Amino acid sequence: MTTEVYRESFERRTKTVRYLRFLEGLADTQVGPIFLGMWGTVALFSYLLSAFITAIGFGEQVGWNPIRLVRELPVLTLYPPPPSYGLQLAPLQEGGYWQIATFFLTVSLIAWTFRAWTRAVANGLRPTVAIAFTAALFLYAAIYIIHPISMNSWNEAPGHGLAAILLWTNHFSVKYGNFYYNPFHMVSIFGLLGSAVILAMHGATILATLAYNAHKEIDEIEKSDEGTHRAQLFWRWVMGFNATAHSIHVWALGFASLTAVAGAIGVIATGWLEPNWYLWGCRAGIAPGIQAACP
Repeated sequence: MTTEVYRESFERRTKTVRYLRFLEGLADTQVGPIFLGMWGTVALFSYLLSAFITAIGFGEQVGWNPIRLVRELPVLTLYPPPPSYGLQLAPLQEGGYWQIATFFLTVSLIAWTFRAWTRAVANGLRPTVAIAFTAALFLYAAIYIIHPISMNSWNEAPGHGLAAILLWTNHFSVKYGNFYYNPFHMVSIFGLLGSAVILAMHGATILATLAYNAHKEIDEIEKSDEGTHRAQLFWRWVMGFNATAHSIHVWALGFASLTAVAGAIGVIATGWLEPNWYLWGCRAGIAPGIQAACP
């Protein structure tokens, strides 16, 4: 599809788009036009419902005192039901708020994934963004849904709040031995550091070739020129292997997706498959220096 045909098609498909004028000038990046559609509307209202229910739970905890709400917001937590309820519905004040808020949050994330998919298809693009987002969605599902169901208790999931996820992370690691010995966690960290290093090297390469307009990505994509050629040559000389403007982003996306997918598998395997990762590390012999302390 030529540039002229694409622009004409884009204008035809987006002629009903509404702009948020009050957002103009707040950022250099594009914030409009905003097209919601069915999936975007479902995602937006589901998220607002989740936030509203969470706010109600916080309000009850501080006695509807706005000063206390602002002061204690960093530590306020909407807790899941206690273990005695298992996977049953709980009263609002005993985890029911958490269940309702989590339901609408899950609907919002799924709908937003469908929105990303349908917007890509409507513009004649591959749904790569939606596919990549499913990696993060998989990690969310593992933490909030799959692991609690496998352990037969919603209490295994994190609460909602700024400090809640940090407290859950510490508790989760202590309860199941030491999560750092989880091999899937190790792979997840490898993906995290790998994507960070690749993107840092890519950004440094573009900065090194600024004089040849390598930073003008749109122009370079439409017509590969000296900037792209010199960046690829510089990368090959320095790093020892070839990387194009496309392949470097594929590598980065792959490592980033690996972070979420491996982390999700590690969470799912915790509990029912391996109840104590420290003991697993002892059996695997990956705890050098503390083998004497292993049972």
